[in-house]
Amino acid sequence: MKKILFALCLLLAMQQAAYAGFAEGAMAYNSKNYALAYREIVPLAKAGNADAEHLLGLMYYMGRGVPQDYKQALEWHRKAALQGKADAQYVVGAMYYTGNAVIQDHKQAIVWFRKAAEQGHAEAQQVLGLMYRYHIGGMPQDNVIAYMLWNLAAAGGSANAAEQRAAVLRSMTQEQIEEGQALSAAWKPNTPLPRQSRTGGG
Repeated sequence: MKKILFALCLLLAMQQAAYAGFAEGAMAYNSKNYALAYREIVPLAKAGNADAEHLLGLMYYMGRGVPQDYKQALEWHRKAALQGKADAQYVVGAMYYTGNAVIQDHKQAIVWFRKAAEQGHAEAQQVLGLMYRYHIGGMPQDNVIAYMLWNLAAAGGSANAAEQRAAVLRSMTQEQIEEGQALSAAWKPNTPLPRQSRTGGG
Protein backbone atom coordinates (compact mmCIF):
# COMPACT_ATOMS: atom_id res chain seq x y z
CA MET A 1 0.00 0.00 0.00
CA LYS A 2 2.81 2.42 0.93
CA LYS A 3 4.60 1.71 -2.36
CA ILE A 4 1.40 2.37 -4.33
CA LEU A 5 0.87 5.67 -2.51
CA PHE A 6 4.46 6.61 -3.17
CA ALA A 7 4.24 5.73 -6.88
CA LEU A 8 1.09 7.86 -7.22
CA CYS A 9 2.76 10.82 -5.53
CA LEU A 10 5.78 10.49 -7.79
CA LEU A 11 3.67 10.34 -10.93
CA LEU A 12 1.68 13.44 -9.94
CA ALA A 13 4.86 15.38 -9.24
CA MET A 14 6.32 14.32 -12.58
CA GLN A 15 3.24 15.58 -14.43
CA GLN A 16 3.41 18.96 -12.70
CA ALA A 17 7.14 19.45 -12.91
CA ALA A 18 7.54 20.89 -16.39
CA TYR A 19 6.63 24.50 -15.66
CA ALA A 20 9.65 26.72 -16.02
CA GLY A 21 11.00 30.07 -17.16
CA PHE A 22 12.79 28.82 -20.30
CA ALA A 23 9.66 29.29 -22.33
CA GLU A 24 10.11 27.59 -25.71
CA GLY A 25 11.39 24.27 -24.44
CA ALA A 26 8.87 24.05 -21.62
CA MET A 27 6.00 25.07 -23.92
CA ALA A 28 7.05 22.49 -26.49
CA TYR A 29 7.25 19.83 -23.76
CA ASN A 30 3.83 20.73 -22.37
CA SER A 31 2.43 20.64 -25.95
CA LYS A 32 3.91 17.13 -26.33
CA ASN A 33 6.28 18.36 -29.08
CA TYR A 34 9.15 16.47 -27.52
CA ALA A 35 11.54 16.72 -30.48
CA LEU A 36 11.42 20.53 -30.34
CA ALA A 37 11.60 20.48 -26.54
CA TYR A 38 14.75 18.35 -26.73
CA ARG A 39 16.41 20.72 -29.23
CA GLU A 40 15.62 23.73 -27.05
CA ILE A 41 16.48 22.14 -23.71
CA VAL A 42 19.76 20.32 -24.38
CA PRO A 43 21.96 23.43 -24.92
CA LEU A 44 20.50 25.04 -21.78
CA ALA A 45 21.02 21.86 -19.73
CA LYS A 46 24.60 21.51 -20.98
CA ALA A 47 25.18 25.16 -19.99
CA GLY A 48 24.10 24.34 -16.41
CA ASN A 49 20.53 25.70 -16.35
CA ALA A 50 18.89 23.81 -13.47
CA ASP A 51 15.37 24.03 -14.92
CA ALA A 52 16.61 22.61 -18.24
CA GLU A 53 18.60 19.87 -16.47
CA HIS A 54 15.49 18.86 -14.56
CA LEU A 55 13.30 18.86 -17.68
CA LEU A 56 15.84 16.85 -19.65
CA GLY A 57 15.97 14.41 -16.73
CA LEU A 58 12.19 14.10 -16.91
CA MET A 59 12.33 13.42 -20.65
CA TYR A 60 14.79 10.57 -20.07
CA TYR A 61 12.78 9.30 -17.09
CA MET A 62 9.53 9.17 -19.08
CA GLY A 63 11.05 8.29 -22.47
CA ARG A 64 9.56 11.40 -24.07
CA GLY A 65 11.45 12.48 -27.21
CA VAL A 66 14.38 10.24 -26.21
CA PRO A 67 14.71 6.54 -25.39
CA GLN A 68 13.82 5.93 -21.74
CA ASP A 69 17.09 5.90 -19.80
CA TYR A 70 16.99 6.01 -16.00
CA LYS A 71 20.75 6.47 -15.68
CA GLN A 72 20.61 9.62 -17.84
CA ALA A 73 17.51 10.74 -15.94
CA LEU A 74 19.36 10.40 -12.64
CA GLU A 75 22.46 12.15 -13.98
CA TRP A 76 20.51 15.23 -15.18
CA HIS A 77 18.28 15.36 -12.12
CA ARG A 78 21.30 15.11 -9.83
CA LYS A 79 22.93 18.10 -11.60
CA ALA A 80 19.78 20.18 -11.07
CA ALA A 81 19.38 18.87 -7.49
CA LEU A 82 22.92 19.93 -6.58
CA GLN A 83 21.99 23.44 -7.72
CA GLY A 84 19.09 23.41 -5.28
CA LYS A 85 16.17 22.65 -7.65
CA ALA A 86 13.53 21.16 -5.33
CA ASP A 87 11.65 19.19 -8.03
CA ALA A 88 14.92 17.53 -9.04
CA GLN A 89 15.87 16.81 -5.42
CA TYR A 90 12.50 15.10 -5.02
CA VAL A 91 13.08 12.93 -8.12
CA VAL A 92 16.61 11.97 -6.99
CA GLY A 93 15.13 11.01 -3.61
CA ALA A 94 12.44 8.95 -5.35
CA MET A 95 15.01 7.13 -7.47
CA TYR A 96 17.02 6.20 -4.36
CA TYR A 97 13.81 5.20 -2.58
CA THR A 98 12.75 2.81 -5.35
CA GLY A 99 16.26 1.70 -6.37
CA ASN A 100 15.73 3.05 -9.87
CA ALA A 101 19.12 3.36 -11.72
CA VAL A 102 20.88 3.25 -8.34
CA ILE A 103 21.20 0.77 -5.51
CA GLN A 104 18.13 1.27 -3.31
CA ASP A 105 19.15 3.44 -0.38
CA HIS A 106 16.43 4.85 1.88
CA LYS A 107 18.94 6.94 3.84
CA GLN A 108 20.02 8.73 0.63
CA ALA A 109 16.36 9.11 -0.31
CA ILE A 110 15.74 10.86 3.01
CA VAL A 111 18.65 13.27 2.42
CA TRP A 112 17.19 14.38 -0.93
CA PHE A 113 13.56 14.40 0.21
CA ARG A 114 14.55 16.57 3.18
CA LYS A 115 16.39 19.08 0.93
CA ALA A 116 13.26 19.46 -1.23
CA ALA A 117 10.87 19.46 1.75
CA GLU A 118 12.85 22.24 3.44
CA GLN A 119 12.20 24.39 0.36
CA GLY A 120 8.46 23.81 0.78
CA HIS A 121 8.08 21.04 -1.85
CA ALA A 122 4.68 19.55 -0.95
CA GLU A 123 5.24 16.06 -2.42
CA ALA A 124 8.62 15.74 -0.68
CA GLN A 125 7.00 16.78 2.60
CA GLN A 126 4.25 14.22 2.04
CA VAL A 127 6.70 11.36 1.42
CA LEU A 128 8.97 12.40 4.29
CA GLY A 129 5.87 12.27 6.49
CA LEU A 130 5.26 8.67 5.40
CA MET A 131 8.85 7.80 6.30
CA TYR A 132 8.37 9.22 9.82
CA ARG A 133 4.97 7.61 10.25
CA TYR A 134 6.14 4.13 9.20
CA HIS A 135 9.73 4.27 10.49
CA ILE A 136 11.32 3.87 7.02
CA GLY A 137 15.02 4.26 6.29
CA GLY A 138 16.06 4.49 9.91
CA MET A 139 13.77 7.45 10.61
CA PRO A 140 12.41 7.64 14.16
CA GLN A 141 8.73 6.68 14.28
CA ASP A 142 7.23 10.10 15.04
CA ASN A 143 3.56 10.83 14.42
CA VAL A 144 3.92 14.49 15.39
CA ILE A 145 6.58 15.19 12.75
CA ALA A 146 4.54 13.18 10.22
CA TYR A 147 1.46 15.25 11.11
CA MET A 148 3.44 18.49 10.84
CA LEU A 149 4.81 17.52 7.40
CA TRP A 150 1.37 16.48 6.16
CA ASN A 151 -0.08 19.74 7.47
CA LEU A 152 2.49 21.69 5.44
CA ALA A 153 2.07 19.48 2.36
CA ALA A 154 -1.74 19.75 2.51
CA ALA A 155 -1.40 23.55 2.67
CA GLY A 156 0.83 23.21 -0.42
CA GLY A 157 -1.93 21.38 -2.31
CA SER A 158 -1.19 17.68 -1.65
CA ALA A 159 -4.48 15.75 -1.40
CA ASN A 160 -2.57 12.61 -0.33
CA ALA A 161 -1.10 14.51 2.61
CA ALA A 162 -4.55 15.68 3.72
CA GLU A 163 -5.75 12.05 3.73
CA GLN A 164 -2.67 10.82 5.61
CA ARG A 165 -3.06 13.62 8.18
CA ALA A 166 -6.70 12.65 8.78
CA ALA A 167 -5.67 9.01 9.30
CA VAL A 168 -2.82 9.72 11.74
CA LEU A 169 -4.99 12.11 13.79
CA ARG A 170 -7.00 9.13 15.05
CA SER A 171 -3.95 7.73 16.85
CA MET A 172 -2.67 11.02 18.31
CA THR A 173 -3.25 12.55 21.75
CA GLN A 174 -4.45 16.13 22.13
CA GLU A 175 -0.95 17.11 23.29
CA GLN A 176 0.61 15.59 20.16
CA ILE A 177 -1.89 17.38 17.89
CA GLU A 178 -1.12 20.69 19.59
CA GLU A 179 2.62 20.16 19.19
CA GLY A 180 2.15 19.25 15.51
CA GLN A 181 0.05 22.38 14.94
CA ALA A 182 2.62 24.58 16.70
CA LEU A 183 5.51 23.10 14.69
CA SER A 184 3.62 23.65 11.42
CA ALA A 185 2.78 27.24 12.32
CA ALA A 186 6.36 28.06 13.34
CA TRP A 187 8.14 26.56 10.32
CA LYS A 188 9.17 28.79 7.40
CA PRO A 189 10.36 27.58 3.95
CA ASN A 190 14.14 27.42 3.47
CA THR A 191 14.76 26.69 7.15
CA PRO A 192 15.59 23.27 8.65
CA LEU A 193 12.70 20.97 9.49
CA PRO A 194 12.70 19.49 13.00
CA ARG A 195 14.06 15.94 13.12
CA GLN A 196 12.15 14.83 16.21
CA SER A 197 9.22 16.01 18.28
CA ARG A 198 8.84 16.22 22.04
CA THR A 199 5.68 14.09 22.29
CA GLY A 200 5.45 12.05 19.08
CA GLY A 201 7.83 9.12 19.40
CA GLY A 202 5.92 5.90 19.33
